[in-house]
Amino acid sequence: MRPSPVLFSAPRSTHARRPQREPVPFQMLLPLQLKKTVSGKGDKSREAACMQEMAVMFACFKNAEFDQQKCLKEVAAFQGCYKDFSERYAAQREKGKKGILVPGEKQLTHRQVNQLLKSFPPQK
Repeated sequence: MRPSPVLFSAPRSTHARRPQREPVPFQMLLPLQLKKTVSGKGDKSREAACMQEMAVMFACFKNAEFDQQKCLKEVAAFQGCYKDFSERYAAQREKGKKGILVPGEKQLTHRQVNQLLKSFPPQK
């Protein structure tokens, strides 16, 4: 077997797996400033609604051998939860489409963020 020269050579300074020196020097490639707008690409994700109520309803169905008459309370709780969720989601969606800013809102749409950025333009 012939030994490989890679195994016996000293580590080069440009080797990718070489440990870096601390601290890593910062190289500014673009100016550090916000853009004037944001895109709406990230608004597509939605959380699952009423998972707890759905799990309780399916557990009741399993125990009652899928007889809906025995699980009317759980079905009503799930339907009420989903109705509340759909009303809240529709109201939030309408406010987001109009760009209305709600004080204290944690989830902002891209239109709301753009409205906020228009209110406070970056200083030069």
